[in-house]
Amino acid sequence: MAFGVCILAVARGSDYLLIDVSNSYAKFAFASKTRVSAPMRIATGDLSRSVVAGFLRQRTVPKVIVSSVVPAKNPAISKAANKKAKVLWLDWKLNLGVTIDYPKPQSIGADRLANAAAVAELYGCPAIVVDFGTAVTFDVVSERRAYLGGVIAPGLEAMTSFLYQRTALLPKVSLKEPQHAVGRSTIEAMRAGAVFGYRGLVREILAQITAEQFPRKKVVAVATGGYARLIAGELPEIDVIRPHLTLEGLRIVGNLN
Repeated sequence: MAFGVCILAVARGSDYLLIDVSNSYAKFAFASKTRVSAPMRIATGDLSRSVVAGFLRQRTVPKVIVSSVVPAKNPAISKAANKKAKVLWLDWKLNLGVTIDYPKPQSIGADRLANAAAVAELYGCPAIVVDFGTAVTFDVVSERRAYLGGVIAPGLEAMTSFLYQRTALLPKVSLKEPQHAVGRSTIEAMRAGAVFGYRGLVREILAQITAEQFPRKKVVAVATGGYARLIAGELPEIDVIRPHLTLEGLRIVGNLN
C-alpha cells in the first residue's frame, strides 16, 4: 500500500507524461520538473491510442514529451493527447542543452539525443553514454557540450535470440551472471559468451573512443538501459549506472523547452 501511495504522490505533482518508444519496449513515466516517477514498460507492439489515453486519464498533464524511434506508433500518441495535452517530440531542433556537431542531425535517434541531454546536465562533459537496449549504443558528448556521434552494436538480447532462431540445437537463454568462463552446459556456455563477450565489447569500444577523442582527459561513462546493471556493474570503466537516463533526458528537455 505504501508503494502505491508514493507513486500517486509523485503523479499529483506531475508536469509531464514522458514516453520513450524503442523498438522493443515503450516506457511511460509521470514527472515533475525535478523528478521522474517509477516508469511502466509495455511491449512496443502493444502501444496504442487507448494505452496512452489510459495514462492521460490517470493525471491531467500540460505536456507529453516523447522520444520515439518507431514512427508507426507516433499517431497513437498524437490522437490520444489530442486537445488534452501538448505533445513535444524530441528531435535535434529543440533546445537540448547540448549542440549538435554531426553531419546529418535529423538521422540521430531521439533516444540518443535524450541521453546526451541527460548526461550533460546530470554528470558533465566530456561524457560517453552506453545504452543497453535493442541495440547497444555509445553516444559521445564533447567537453564543449557538443554531441559528436557514436557507435551502434547489436543488442545483447538480439544476439542470444539470433542464436536460438538460427541454430537447431541452441536453446533460448535467460541472461544472468555466469558462474564460470567455461560453460559446463550449452546454456552456461551461451551465458558466458553473451555476458563476458559484451563486457569485452564495451571495454574495447570505450577505450577506442577515449583514445581517439579524449586522450589524457577524464571522461565520465554512464550506462543505461535494460542490461546496464548486468553488464556494466562489473566494468570499472563505467562510472555511473542510471537505468532510466533516457527518461531523465526527456524531463530535462521538457524544462528547456
